[in-house]
Amino acid sequence: MSGFPWGAFALNLAWSAGAALAVVLATFAVSLRTGVHRIVDIAWGIAFTAVAVVTLAASHGHGDLSRRLLVAGLTAVWGLRLAVHIGGRGRGQGEDPRYARMLAKAPGNPMLYALSHVYLLQGALVWLVSLPVQAAQYIGLPLSVVSVLGIALWALGVSFEAVGDAQLARFKADPAHRGQVMDRGLWSWTRHPNYFGDFCVWWGLFLLTCDVPVVAAVCVISPIVMSLLLTRGSGKRLLEQHMATRPGYAAYQRRTSGFFPLPPRKP
Repeated sequence: MSGFPWGAFALNLAWSAGAALAVVLATFAVSLRTGVHRIVDIAWGIAFTAVAVVTLAASHGHGDLSRRLLVAGLTAVWGLRLAVHIGGRGRGQGEDPRYARMLAKAPGNPMLYALSHVYLLQGALVWLVSLPVQAAQYIGLPLSVVSVLGIALWALGVSFEAVGDAQLARFKADPAHRGQVMDRGLWSWTRHPNYFGDFCVWWGLFLLTCDVPVVAAVCVISPIVMSLLLTRGSGKRLLEQHMATRPGYAAYQRRTSGFFPLPPRKP
């Protein structure tokens, strides 16, 4: 119907599931040796990169080469930048309080609970959210105007993430800011520039599937799931629960947009 190689794409779904599973199981093995589960956050970006690279190899002979290389490259840049940032941020620190609380309340064996509710769940989410990354590499059409818009949206997202992360790191590095709320730069326009950046990245990658509408219809679940994770799942919602008791945070919430960047509101 669309000229899309559905059979090859279906086989790729198995290869990508194996790639995501291999990353999360390797990370789980490391966590058992170190006793620290926060490293699973580093594996998030690495797993997406692994899926993109495996798909690039598996799609040989199917999709448009420039599109394949572009999609794999964009995903790897985003994923590896995120992994390096999270790794650097957590260097020398102990367990993340989120995982400590989760495992303290875990029924049965805490390690098996972590495997099923953290690692394997993360692998499944990587596989689902990466559907556009996989499908786009099997599209045989050259890049279009919609594809360019997708690249631009991806670039906006990565820029927001990188600049927001750098601004927050500089703010936290100053001892004078200990206990204060970061409300400068991009953080004065949105309380979550990094999550908004992720949102843009994954909707941008989705646009690279839109030259074949039936493929886009299959893949649209992916940016929707990522958007829900960022706004209602383990992203914005949990972070704001953690920050709610910090002095000044309620006032920051009143004057600053919760997600989409907007000019700060007057007190």
